Amino acid sequence: MVQAKAAAKKQESKVEGHPKQHEVTVVMTDGTKFPILTTWGKEGETLRLDVDPKNHPAWQEKGQTFINANDERVTKFKTKFGNFDFIGNKEEKK
Repeated sequence: MVQAKAAAKKQESKVEGHPKQHEVTVVMTDGTKFPILTTWGKEGETLRLDVDPKNHPAWQEKGQTFINANDERVTKFKTKFGNFDFIGNKEEKK
């Protein structure tokens, strides 16, 4: 009896699969809006982003040029492989 209940529960979870999704509106930092399907919130709600590709340094040109030359890992890499031209490195090759 217990095994039958466990098997029925396992089959039920396979049928359910993924949680139910609904449509919400995403508002980016510049005011751009678009609908997405998600499990976040409730149907028709608005998700306002604080950080997105338009204002996050990882997606900005200025944010991709920073390399801490004093970082021990960078020093080890340069020792092992030589001094490659990193993004933003404007030194002339010798």
